Amino acid sequence: MDNQTFIQQKFLEFYEESASKIEGPSSIRQREFGFMIFKENMMVRHKSFDTVDALRTFIKENAPAHAYHSTAYYETPEVKMEDKGWLGADLYFDIDADHIATKCKEIHDSWTCKDCGFAGKGQPDTCPACGSKRFDQRIWPCDICLNSAKKETIKLVEMLMEEFGFSSSEVTVSFSGHRGYHVHVTNEAVRELDAGARKEMVDYITGTGLNASFFSSAVGAFRLSSKTSVSALDDVGWRGRMVRGAYDFLFSATIQNLMDLGIKEKRANEIILNKQAILNNWKREGPWRPMRMMGKEELRVILDYVIEVQSAKIDTMVTTDIHRLIRLPNSLHGKTGWLKVCFPVSHIDSFDPLKSAVAFKKGTVTIYVEESPKFRLGDEWFGEYERQKVELPMAAAIFLLCKDVARLVG
Repeated sequence: MDNQTFIQQKFLEFYEESASKIEGPSSIRQREFGFMIFKENMMVRHKSFDTVDALRTFIKENAPAHAYHSTAYYETPEVKMEDKGWLGADLYFDIDADHIATKCKEIHDSWTCKDCGFAGKGQPDTCPACGSKRFDQRIWPCDICLNSAKKETIKLVEMLMEEFGFSSSEVTVSFSGHRGYHVHVTNEAVRELDAGARKEMVDYITGTGLNASFFSSAVGAFRLSSKTSVSALDDVGWRGRMVRGAYDFLFSATIQNLMDLGIKEKRANEIILNKQAILNNWKREGPWRPMRMMGKEELRVILDYVIEVQSAKIDTMVTTDIHRLIRLPNSLHGKTGWLKVCFPVSHIDSFDPLKSAVAFKKGTVTIYVEESPKFRLGDEWFGEYERQKVELPMAAAIFLLCKDVARLVG
């Protein structure tokens, strides 16, 4: 039995037992569905279902590698795109570790240039040997990657609830089944937003075009001249986000931290020597005006860094695409064999995807692993492996087979 046939068979067995747990989207008759089919290795789109049971039966019988539904609502979802009759779309955000700079990628991710065959670690923009941008990549999820994606998700959820005003009952978080998270906002007001309006939300969340000069120093002057004791740390929106971000950064900053931002050593020393005075000033006024111990250029560098840190790293295309397909909850991801798992925002801190998303919990299988970094599933660690035969629990074996770094033995 070849790898693909084995994986499909295991997906089929899983759905035989668990198809009833597949969650259909609201207004299911107005949704388009799409599936990546193992056998044909092709995408089947423009499907529609009248009931959740019909959807579950299709998945049970076909065991797709990937199963999706449209974020949009259509009059006639099964026809070609221009004739569907768009009625609105849910608001979705996608946070993927691929879009977050983490040092672990230089350890576990690898690539081979399709044009010249040169290979390396990490995720390059171009091949250093020939300049090509075409790669075969092996991308791995690890605790560092997934925790970085979780931190960005938490920032996003805070923005949606504290600054956009959505309630916890309107915001749902889910693990994508691979290297990131989806955030779904269910609110009637957002359904009719066009791509342009969604782009404005994206720009706010990512801090696109944001400049510290937008925040008037008159805010600080007001606090100094009035009797109010309100702290700048309590400001709302991006103004408050930048105040708190700058305050937290400087509070724990070292001379080296400042120099890493490009501030010269002499000026960095002076800033650290006057740290408490600067922090006291920022607490009252905010970091909007140069001071004797921190000039305009140093302030600009710090605030640019704060904007980068305080913004949420989302896939902007997912949110602005009003015809997007999104993975079905409780369906399997063909690149890992893991589940897409939904949970309330209150559970995000404690959520462990490498435990909750594991689908295959019975049996073992012997495989030959070409190459694999160390990885965790549940409480167990596996690897590193290199050109060796090994008997593994089913979840670990299917993960490596889905990653195409192993083959069945016997």
